Formats: sequence, structure tokens, C-alpha cells
Amino acid sequence: MNGITIRPALFSDLPILQKFEQGVIKAERPLDPTIRKAPVNYYDLEAMIRDDEVAVMVAEYEGNIVASGYGMAKRARHYLDHTNYAYLGFMYTVPEFRGKGVNQKILAALKDWAISKNLTEIRLTVYEDNPNAIRAYEKFGFKRHIIEMRLL
Repeated sequence: MNGITIRPALFSDLPILQKFEQGVIKAERPLDPTIRKAPVNYYDLEAMIRDDEVAVMVAEYEGNIVASGYGMAKRARHYLDHTNYAYLGFMYTVPEFRGKGVNQKILAALKDWAISKNLTEIRLTVYEDNPNAIRAYEKFGFKRHIIEMRLL
């Protein structure tokens, strides 16, 4: 989509990012019965924006933030062939911009950030019952890797 710019999040973006966070939680709640009842927060967005090991990115269109995502440097498990990796999350796009490639632009910016940090392994988690998100990530090049299971 033309006219979309991707940039690092600013502290002044916090009110809209907090709304996006609640949008993520609202979308995931039906997929995960273990998410506590409201109020719930997933992230300390202010701390993430401040942290050099985290990149919070936003997509902007005509002065309005329409999508978000973050990349975070994490330590890999000791038995893996990489020491650190980039973990991506907080992928949210406002409904009227979904399906227009905005998330792909956020992912590309986060991939560039990861490479700039020498993080060549990039991972994310997605609910198995979220086929739209899975398709978007596969379209970008992610492959299904592991399934986390839960005993009911």
C-alpha cells in the first residue's frame, strides 16, 4: 500500500499503542482460555520503547498509526546453534488496513532491525487457530516449526 511509512515508535505514540495492545488481547482471548479476565496487559510499552534491545515499530498513514510490531533480542536455549535470536510480537493492524500488506512492511522493518543486531534467527509465536495470521507470516517466509501443547 502506497503512503505507508514505517518508523520506530515514540513515547508520544503510547496512547494508540496501548489501544493496539488491547486489540491484540481481544483477538487472542477467544483462542486462549488461560488469559486472565480484564484488565490485562501483555507489554510494558514504555520500557520497550526505551530499551536498546527492543525495536517497537509502527506503520503510519496520513499521520495516523495503523499498525505495530516489535522485535526483541532474546537468549537462545543453550543447546541451539545460535546464541541469541530476534523474537517478534505485538503484530496489530487496524481493521481497515488489514490485507493490504501493512504487516509485511512491519515484518520487513523488524527483519532489517534484527539483521542490524546480528540476529539471524527470527522467531514468533502464533495461535494455531489463527489461520489469517499464519498465512501472513508464511507469506513473509516463516515456516511452522514447533507446536506447543497443553493438557486440558
